Amino acid sequence: MLRKRVFSIFPLVFLGAVMSAALVIPVRAQQHSAQQNFPNRPVRFVVPYAPGGSADTLARTMGTKLADSLGQQVVVDNRPGANGDIGMQIVARAPADGHTIVLGYIANLAIFPGLSAKMPYDPQKDFAPITQLASSPNVMTAHPSVPAKSLQEFIALARAKPGQYSFASAGVASVGHLTGELIGSLAGVKITHVPYKGSGQAVTDLLGGHVHVMFSGFSSTLAHIKAGKLRALAQTGAKRSPALADVPTIAEQGFPGVEATAWYGVLAPAGAPKPVISRLNAGILAALKHPEVTARLGGLGFEIVGSSPEAFAAYIRSETVKWAKVVKASGAKAE
Repeated sequence: MLRKRVFSIFPLVFLGAVMSAALVIPVRAQQHSAQQNFPNRPVRFVVPYAPGGSADTLARTMGTKLADSLGQQVVVDNRPGANGDIGMQIVARAPADGHTIVLGYIANLAIFPGLSAKMPYDPQKDFAPITQLASSPNVMTAHPSVPAKSLQEFIALARAKPGQYSFASAGVASVGHLTGELIGSLAGVKITHVPYKGSGQAVTDLLGGHVHVMFSGFSSTLAHIKAGKLRALAQTGAKRSPALADVPTIAEQGFPGVEATAWYGVLAPAGAPKPVISRLNAGILAALKHPEVTARLGGLGFEIVGSSPEAFAAYIRSETVKWAKVVKASGAKAE
């Protein structure tokens, strides 16, 4: 009896296996077809910061030419808030098909892990790096009402009036925030930090004299500096940018070794297929090489990078280690 039951059940098991395989093959074929036809609808490009800042400028400048490369519209979607965490979470939870990507910033990808153990996403596990777009030194600018023409003069003012001078930044743990905290710590002065939801809002208040100085990307303040509405006190890069060749670096003004360069990159949700990542990488690199993009970004102080997904992933890991040390030395705390 037992042998008969085994042989009577076997055809049913075999038939089930055949039917399962028949279902799996079309699904895989559909997935392969979708990857081959990517993108088949507009690409949503999430920017975790408000319009008007460095991140927004970079995304929109590159995004226009990326649309040409992909043959689909690229829709820039500004989602500011929680120091960029809101936008990053949106993409971390989005379908991993490549039609939703995010502009990652050094703060969200490499600084926050050293600042807080409780993050709503894992920068290295929840995203698939596509490419590093560009890097940019920050510039320390002051409202004209501040009687200082250099970093050293500003430090003297802050030392004479502890806590009475403030500096704005694009958000907690942004490069601008950590640079200000680090300089204050090294110089032994208290400068009140005023964080914003993006550099655009911070610059508006700086122009209005509501804050005294700011550390920001060139694209946010360069036009105002040239118009005389703001005064440049120092650059944060290892060397002077041609865009402000007459403005000395922080290192040149008594703080050797202090360098703070912001960088940006593009990522997709973790699990995005490699062919899709490769397609996006190729499209972005082509956009970055376009004469209009290179001229526009170069004029704003950006240094175009353009890297492979693997190189960008390795860079994120190395920067995470580096900035954990800077966070500790600056004494910065999550707010």
